[in-house]
Amino acid sequence: MYRLVAIDVDDTLLTDDLTVTEGTRRAMADAIERGVTITLATGRMFASAAQVAKQIGLNVPIITYQGSLVKTPFDGRVLYERSVPADAAHEINRYCERHGLHLQLYIDDVLYTKEDNDKVRGYSRISNIPYVVEPDFGKLLQQPSTKMLIIDDPEELDRIAAQLGPVVGDKVHMTKSKPHFLEFLHKEGTKGDALRFMAGHVGCGMDQVIAIGDSWNDSEMIRAAGLGVAMDNAVPALKEIADYVTRSNNDEGVRHVIEKFVLGQE
Repeated sequence: MYRLVAIDVDDTLLTDDLTVTEGTRRAMADAIERGVTITLATGRMFASAAQVAKQIGLNVPIITYQGSLVKTPFDGRVLYERSVPADAAHEINRYCERHGLHLQLYIDDVLYTKEDNDKVRGYSRISNIPYVVEPDFGKLLQQPSTKMLIIDDPEELDRIAAQLGPVVGDKVHMTKSKPHFLEFLHKEGTKGDALRFMAGHVGCGMDQVIAIGDSWNDSEMIRAAGLGVAMDNAVPALKEIADYVTRSNNDEGVRHVIEKFVLGQE
């Protein structure tokens, strides 16, 4: 019945030590042998997500930047792309400058920061991606930005989102991939938008799609999929809208879903 499975990466496919279990690898490989398309759907930039895809042997287009970029790891072909509108990008940058906030830009799959600090170094370690220090974001924003990201305390990010919402909320999609990451994307740059595109690319209906995630940035694809699955370690709000709650990322929740709903082993 299911022909496409889209899997979030951090805290979903990956365990807390950032690995994919052998059992999960085998389940994915068995599903692929049956003609099911397995893809990633992550907030990570393409260069970071492509590393994960290579490790698990995926050779299909992957959904990156929360859905703003669908690209093939094997030949670098862009299939779907959206960027933050220029006027909104400049407004977000000005707001961050006025309030001394840490902002990161993603342009042509390069991570930019205004200064070298603990926030960008920590982010770089998690994503296994280098970064470029460029103090002049005004110059950078002459080019399209795939994503913009503010790193701060969760409560502070909630306050920032409330202030920026009335200013740019009609122009961008705001979401959190982690409690301390506030991200800004094109309105059509969500995982739900990209998943609908992927279903069309594969040639299946949305009722034949499974989406698996753990955080609020997965909500659009959880709602869009025929079977929306939340991890046991997911945020409570995502569990409330999911069709099914699987095991945690450390207890092979993705493997359980594939074996139960795709392979029919449970």
